[in-house]
Amino acid sequence: MNEQIVKNFEELVELNFQIYSNLFLTIPMDAMVKTGMLIPILRDDCDKGLAEAKDPETIIGDFIKKNRPELGEKEKIDFLFHVIQYVERQILLVDALEDAAYSKIHRIDGPNSLDQLLQRIKDDNLEWKMKHLIPKFGIRVVLTAHPTQFYPGQALAISADLTKAIAAKEVLSVRDLMHQLSKTPFFRKQKPTPYNEAVRLSWYLINIFYPAASDLVETIGASYPEEVDENNQLISLGFWPGGDRDGNPFVDADTTLKVAELLRSSVLTCYLDDIKILKRRLTFAGVYEKLEELESKLQVEFSNTDNTATIPPMELLQSLADTERLVVDNHHSLFVSQIRSLRRKISLFGYHFASLDIRQDSRIISQAFTDVTSALPDILPPEYDEMELNDQVSALIRIQGSVSNIHFENELTADTIASINAMRQIQHKNGEYGCNRYIISNCRGAVDIAKILSLYKLTGWEDPTVDFVPLFETIDDLKHAGQSMKQLYENEDYKSHLASRKYFQTVMLGFSDGTKDGGYLAANWSIFTAKEQITSISRAAGIEVIFFDGRGGPPARGGGNTHLFYAALGSKIESRKLQLTLQGQTISSHYGLKESAIHNLGYLLTAGLTNNVYNQSDKDMTDDDRKLMNTMAEVGLQKYNEFKNHPLFIPFLEERSTLKYYGMANISSRPSKRKDGGKLVLDDLRAIPFVGAWSQLKQNVPGFFGLGTALKQQEEIGNLQHCVDFYGRSGFFRALISNSMQSISKSNFALTRYMEKDEKFGEFWKIIHNEFQLTREMLLKVSGMMVLLEDNPRSRKSIKIRENIVLPLLVIQQYALMKIQESDSNTTTYEKLVMRSLFGNINATRNAV
Repeated sequence: MNEQIVKNFEELVELNFQIYSNLFLTIPMDAMVKTGMLIPILRDDCDKGLAEAKDPETIIGDFIKKNRPELGEKEKIDFLFHVIQYVERQILLVDALEDAAYSKIHRIDGPNSLDQLLQRIKDDNLEWKMKHLIPKFGIRVVLTAHPTQFYPGQALAISADLTKAIAAKEVLSVRDLMHQLSKTPFFRKQKPTPYNEAVRLSWYLINIFYPAASDLVETIGASYPEEVDENNQLISLGFWPGGDRDGNPFVDADTTLKVAELLRSSVLTCYLDDIKILKRRLTFAGVYEKLEELESKLQVEFSNTDNTATIPPMELLQSLADTERLVVDNHHSLFVSQIRSLRRKISLFGYHFASLDIRQDSRIISQAFTDVTSALPDILPPEYDEMELNDQVSALIRIQGSVSNIHFENELTADTIASINAMRQIQHKNGEYGCNRYIISNCRGAVDIAKILSLYKLTGWEDPTVDFVPLFETIDDLKHAGQSMKQLYENEDYKSHLASRKYFQTVMLGFSDGTKDGGYLAANWSIFTAKEQITSISRAAGIEVIFFDGRGGPPARGGGNTHLFYAALGSKIESRKLQLTLQGQTISSHYGLKESAIHNLGYLLTAGLTNNVYNQSDKDMTDDDRKLMNTMAEVGLQKYNEFKNHPLFIPFLEERSTLKYYGMANISSRPSKRKDGGKLVLDDLRAIPFVGAWSQLKQNVPGFFGLGTALKQQEEIGNLQHCVDFYGRSGFFRALISNSMQSISKSNFALTRYMEKDEKFGEFWKIIHNEFQLTREMLLKVSGMMVLLEDNPRSRKSIKIRENIVLPLLVIQQYALMKIQESDSNTTTYEKLVMRSLFGNINATRNAV
C-alpha cells in the first residue's frame, strides 16, 4: 500500500508540479516570467550556500550580482517581492495538486477507515455493543477563532477551482486559473473583524462539514438506523469566532449575537437547498405538496426577526417523518433515503448549525465579580474570605441579587454580563445547542467556576442551561486539575447543577499553552495523566467527564496524528465523547475538501468507537512504563525550564525571529499577546506567535526541546531498550515520538547557522542546535528507523517538496531580518519583506502554527 501511495505521489504531485509550474512561464506578465526563470537558480544557490555555511545576506547578495547586476537597491527589493509572490503561488499549486490527488495519496479505505471498522465489528459479533454505544457516543470538532491560514478568500476560491481543474485534467483551465492567481493579491490591507472571521469559516460549515457529517452519519445509520436516530449529537460542530473573547477586545455581545444569526441563516439555507433537491425527485401526488409546505415553513423561519423561533425544529422533523411514511407506504420507498438524510441533518444541526462557545480568561471573570460585589456589597457573607473552599463555592452558587439595573464602567465587566444575556437570547432562538458552554481560560480551580456560575444567577438566569468548562493549561494547573474537579464534585450545590446537565462535565485541556509552559514532553504527559486522574475522580463521583482538547496544527500545539493519539487512550481515560479544536491551516488542509473531511472525521469516529467497543485494558501502561514516563517528563521539564529561563530566551525571539511581525500582520482580529505595551512576558504571549516564530526560524523548538535529553538519560543508565519496547507497544508513546519527528523533519538549522558566530546569541543558538541533533539521534534509535518518518513516506515526500519550494522565501526572510538588525534608520521595506515571507512559509508548512 505504501509503495503505491508513494508512486501516486511522485506521479500526481511531484511530476505534475514540474509540468504545471512551467505554465507560469507562459503567463503574459514580464515580471512573473523573468522571476520564474530565475527561481530554480536562486533555489540552487540557497541550497549550496547554506551547505557552505554562508549567511543569507551573502547568498542573496551574490545571487543578485551574478544574475541581476543591473538592479539598484529599490529594484532589488522589488525583485525579492516578486520572488515571494512567485513562491506563494507555487505553494498554492502544490496544495491544489495534493488535494486533487487526495484519495490516491492517502489510505482512504485502510484498516482505520469507518467502513473497515464496521465490517470488523460485524465479523467479531460485537454489533450488540455498537447498538448500546451509538446512542451515547459522539464527536465534536470546534472551528476556532485562530486564523493561521493566510490565503485570502479570493485565493482560496481559486485554489478550490484549481483543484477541480487538475483532477479533471483540464490543462487550459489550469493555465487560466494560474494566470488569475498571478493577478490576485495574497495579503490583506486591513485586519479582519471577528465577524469577518466567522463568515470565512462558515464557508467550511456549509460546503464541507454539512455534507461530510451527513455522509458519515448515513454510513453508520445503514447498519444501526434506530440507534443513530436516537442520537442528535453523534457528530456535532462547535464554533469560536464571535464567542471567544479571551484576549480579544474586538469581540463583544453584539458580535456574538450577529455570529449566532449567521450560523442560523447558514444552516437554514442548507435545508432549503436540500428541499429543492428533494422536490426534483419526490414529485408524487401528496408528497410534493408536503415538501412545498415544509419549504414555506423554512422560508418563514429564515426571514424570522423575532427573538424566538416561529417554527421549532421538532415540527420540521415531524413533517419529514410524515412525508417519509407516506413515501414508504404509497411509493415503494422511492428516494426515501434522501428524506431520511435531511431529517437526520435537521436533528444534528437544528437551527444552530454549530454551537457557539463563549470563552473568557478567569482573571477577567474575577475582576467582573469584584466589580459586581463592589456594586452589590451585601451579596456575600461577611466571613466569605475566611471560609473553607467548599463553603466559598456554596456561597457563590447560592448568591442572591441582581445586576440588571447596574451600569459598569469597566468594558470587560460590562461585556461579561452582556455575554451571559446574549447566550440566553441565542438559546431562545437557535435552541439550547446554539450557545450553551462557557469556557474559563487559565482556570485555577473550583472558585473560578463558581464565580461565573454566580454571575449567571445575578443576571436572573437561576438554573442556566449551560455547561461550565474549566480550561487547564499550565503544567501546574494540569497537575492539580484532578483535585480541582474533586472539590467541585464534592460540593452539593454544584452537584445539583450537574444533575440538570445529566451528570456530564466537560473539561478542556490546552496543549498549546501547556507546551509553551513546560515543553513538549512534559506537556503531553501532564495532559495524559490529568485525563486519567479526572476520569478516575469523575467515575467515582458518578459523573461522565467529556474531554475537550485544545489542539493546534503542529505537534507543538497538540497536532500531528490525531487517530493515533485518540486510539491510544486506553481504559483509564473517558472517551465516549471526543472533542477537539480545529485551527487555521488544519481546517483547510485536513478538512478543505469533502473527501478529506470524511476521511479525517471518519478516523476520529473509528478511534472513539474502537476504544469503546473493544477491550482497551491491553493499551494501559504498566507501572514500569509510568515510572519511565514520569522520569523522562521530569528530565524534559527541567531541560526546557533551564532553556526557557535563560536570560536570552525572550531577547532571542524578539531580536532574531519573526515574533513581533505576527502582531503587525493583518491576519487575525486578535492581538498576539494578552496585554498591550510593556516588557514582553512569556505568560502573556499567545501560543500561535510563539510556536510560529520558532517555525519561521525552522527550529521548531516547542516540538522537541527536552525530549532528546530525556531519552539520552535513559540510554546512559542502560534503559534504552525499555524505551524501544515501549515504543513498540504503546500508541501514546509512538504518537509522541512520531509527532516530534514531524517537527524535526520540518527544521533546517542551516538557515540560521550564521547565528552560531553571533556575539550575543551564538552560544544560545548552539544550545538549541545541540538539543535538536540529540533529539534526532535518539528518535531514530528508539523507533529503529534509518530516516525520520520512514513509516510514512507520503508525509516525508510532502514535507520535502514543500521545504524545497519555500527555501528561497526563508532565505529572503533571514536576509531581511539581518538588514533590519544592521540598520539604524527606516526599516519599513525590510519589515514588509519579513511579513510577506511569513505568510508563504506558514501556508507551505500547512500545520506550522
